[in-house]
Amino acid sequence: MEPFTPRTLLAAAYDRPNVDTDLIIPKQFLIKIDRHGFGRHLFHNERFLPNGEANPDFFLNFPRYQGVGLLVGGKNFGCGSSREHAPWALEDYGFSVVVAPSFGDIFRNNSLKVGLLLVELQQVEVADLMARIEKTPGYTVTVDLAAQTLKGSDGWSSHFEIDPFHKERLLAGGDEIALTLLAEDKIAAYEKAHARPWEAVLP
Repeated sequence: MEPFTPRTLLAAAYDRPNVDTDLIIPKQFLIKIDRHGFGRHLFHNERFLPNGEANPDFFLNFPRYQGVGLLVGGKNFGCGSSREHAPWALEDYGFSVVVAPSFGDIFRNNSLKVGLLLVELQQVEVADLMARIEKTPGYTVTVDLAAQTLKGSDGWSSHFEIDPFHKERLLAGGDEIALTLLAEDKIAAYEKAHARPWEAVLP
């Protein structure tokens, strides 16, 4: 997981509430445990027509959104089943930030584990940002996690809250294994002291 540094991202708006994990990555593609390669299936049932051709009416197929890195969605984004593949697909496609009024709890936790930043803003702010994105092709948002700010290319700005623990993890680029290794000395000492646990004397 790479450290989350300040970045300026092309933004896309997907004005739809309750986007669930099955919509993000349909169940027929959950056949791998490797995190890579799921981006091609992101929003598959919306992005593609039954004949396999790209759906010209779906936002990710619009020329203006090629190279997008920040997604602004509706409330309860990521609801539904607990599949880790949903944030994997978003990240693999190229998204590193998702902004919405609210997120599914399990989706939120899975996203943080892979370094996908979720930014929760008030509904009115999200609606305003969506309108700006839709009005201005090439609209970008600069994301500064350390300062907890978003700044649009037209002067729009917002401050967001994030749990300090998750913020530290994202800034450092540390996954759960890296966090465990920070206590490697303590783990080794414990294992040395408990080499024969069956001989332990209870207090």
